[in-house]
Amino acid sequence: MGIFSLITGLPGLSGFGSASTAEQVTEGIDASNLTAIVTGGASGIGAETARVLALRGAHVVIAARNMEAANETKKLILESNPAARIDLLKLDLSSLKSVRACANSFNAMNLPLNILINNAGVMFCPYQLSEDGIEMQFATNHLGHFLLTNLLLDKMKSTAKGTGVQGRIVNLSSIAHLHTYEEGIRFDRINEQDGYNDKKAYGQSKLANILHANELSRRLQEDGANIIVNSVHPGLIMTNLMRHSLTLMRVLKVFTYIFWKNVPQGAATTCYAALHPSLKGVTAKYFLDCNEMKPSPLATDETLAKKLWGFSEKLVKLAT
Repeated sequence: MGIFSLITGLPGLSGFGSASTAEQVTEGIDASNLTAIVTGGASGIGAETARVLALRGAHVVIAARNMEAANETKKLILESNPAARIDLLKLDLSSLKSVRACANSFNAMNLPLNILINNAGVMFCPYQLSEDGIEMQFATNHLGHFLLTNLLLDKMKSTAKGTGVQGRIVNLSSIAHLHTYEEGIRFDRINEQDGYNDKKAYGQSKLANILHANELSRRLQEDGANIIVNSVHPGLIMTNLMRHSLTLMRVLKVFTYIFWKNVPQGAATTCYAALHPSLKGVTAKYFLDCNEMKPSPLATDETLAKKLWGFSEKLVKLAT
């Protein structure tokens, strides 16, 4: 999948390409026996992902920070699909307390869990620390999802074992993982304001998403769990994620408009990774435009992935 395919929308080996929509890549798929959590499902590609998964019959739990927006999204989904099964949970990924509360709330619902889509995030925000004292982009984009995933793993394992249906975890990364700090992850200076760069900090968090997926995949395979974990780059889409650099992005879009997608196209790779039968057993891969792509050398560094896992465990204080 090169620049020509990106511009023209011509399909790759999967049969899909940059012009494919979430509805198109899931056409004919019956997800009525599946339950999915979509973080950040109140707006943008998260909302479209939730809508399409519900359209295919899945029971969708939208986990979102803005509950007013989440309720509006639920209302819109039900207007177009009255049979949709949608539940809402409060989740602020920048708060480890909120992440734990969300996981507890979901477990109290006594639902199975087949699919976890780690979609929510922040982008290019000015330097700030989360309530737990962690740099905001790393805290929200990586650490919150790292903790949430770990807290829901037992539920996913038991669901996969009890139903025989392979579980799927999808981490939304970005091509921005190529543009990070020189060392990849600033382990010793993760919270330092000195040398902070909002673009590189975002790239660092997106690199962490891929490393997390790869190391989790390795651990699940070692454990014999019937769960696959993959990362995706949704493409360039104008959403609320760009609120901290809206003017810059609008100017950029004028000169690079041929590379941008609309929201239905932006949600396609996520939905493909979450539902498409061709990915059964496919794990620790990185997808762009619904086709497997090779990420950066840092993203496939197993030593770096293991180091990030241990570092993240310490930050969230998980027992190993």
